[in-house]
Amino acid sequence: MAATDTNPIAAPTDLAAHYAAITGTGSMALRILAPILACLAVGLAVTGLGAALGDYPDNVLKQVGVFIIAAVSLNIVNGFTGQFSMGHAGFMAVGGYVAAGVSYYASLLYFGTAQAQDGLLTMGHVFMSLGVVVGACAAAGMGYLVGLPSLRLRGDYLAIVTLGFGEIVRVILQQTSPQVNAADPAQLQALRDAPFSTLITLPFNGPLGFEAIPRYANNAWVWAVAAATCVVAYRVKTSSSGRAFLSIREDEIAARSMGINLTRYKVRAFVLAAFFAGVAGGLLAHIGVPLSPVDAGFQRSFEIIIMVVLGGLGSISGAVLAAVLLTVIPELLRDLQQYRLILYALLLILVMLLRPQGLFGVREIWDLWSAKRPTTPPVTPPNSPPNSPPAEPAP
Repeated sequence: MAATDTNPIAAPTDLAAHYAAITGTGSMALRILAPILACLAVGLAVTGLGAALGDYPDNVLKQVGVFIIAAVSLNIVNGFTGQFSMGHAGFMAVGGYVAAGVSYYASLLYFGTAQAQDGLLTMGHVFMSLGVVVGACAAAGMGYLVGLPSLRLRGDYLAIVTLGFGEIVRVILQQTSPQVNAADPAQLQALRDAPFSTLITLPFNGPLGFEAIPRYANNAWVWAVAAATCVVAYRVKTSSSGRAFLSIREDEIAARSMGINLTRYKVRAFVLAAFFAGVAGGLLAHIGVPLSPVDAGFQRSFEIIIMVVLGGLGSISGAVLAAVLLTVIPELLRDLQQYRLILYALLLILVMLLRPQGLFGVREIWDLWSAKRPTTPPVTPPNSPPNSPPAEPAP
């Protein structure tokens, strides 16, 4: 008769391993779910705030969320890797026009109208989400095509190339064909009969701008995506790729000597930044802001660059705070119509004179708080020799 295993030590060991496996799985699920729930909570909180403040502040909050996405994404290139891209508005325009085209023409084909449909989650929201994803992927693809050859350059030369990309996008958008009018039955029928031949001509309304885009993006959508962008940027910053980005920013020669592929990591940062720029452009198109080819020009790029520099190159929380300030302050000064731009410029000059490294420098806001906490001085044990090192304080 076979002997049974009655080892009293094996059972507790197996139980401990089983408990460790359960807790490890639970902690991993918590690490995945906690950021998602936090992003949704941010979106719902800002939605409630906008509803309490009124329509106009609600629209301003939407624009703040969009520019937070744009500033944080540009910070990946200009802040983390130390490059100088001036074509971020071009990627926003690519993502915005593609997302608006998908949403607008899908609504025409499915609903017969471009008006936003009522409801918490409708097919219109599905079209918007699909359009934002497609637009972001299109912007990322353009980022790869532009970044692969141009990121071998540095400094002013890279800035000139990326600035030229934005101007190329602006000129192409100005040459697009007229927009299909949803109120014209003949044009709508022509779109239904031959959708591919109609859409292949890029009917984005040329220099007049793309209008009548359904407004599906409320503060819940915009701020949830903005919070997700900040989470992704922070996790990238603290990852091995993020440390490679920061090493490239500090010293490219030393980074190369440590075996870091400069071109690969620069292109990776450029593509990631272009992807989220496309997301920002897609959401901007769906909050009621008409798209125009001028949005791909250098002025919009300069506005986003100012946000990144003002917040501090490499600081995610600094880019968020700067995006909030530089979007809200012009609205607060709107009553001073004659002096608004002068006061706005003076405020920027004063901040850059007093804080040339930006609001937070390369740190995050919580790093500044932890740096101010008092530290425990080292303790010298009694009866120790004069030259002995002090003992470490107890945790």
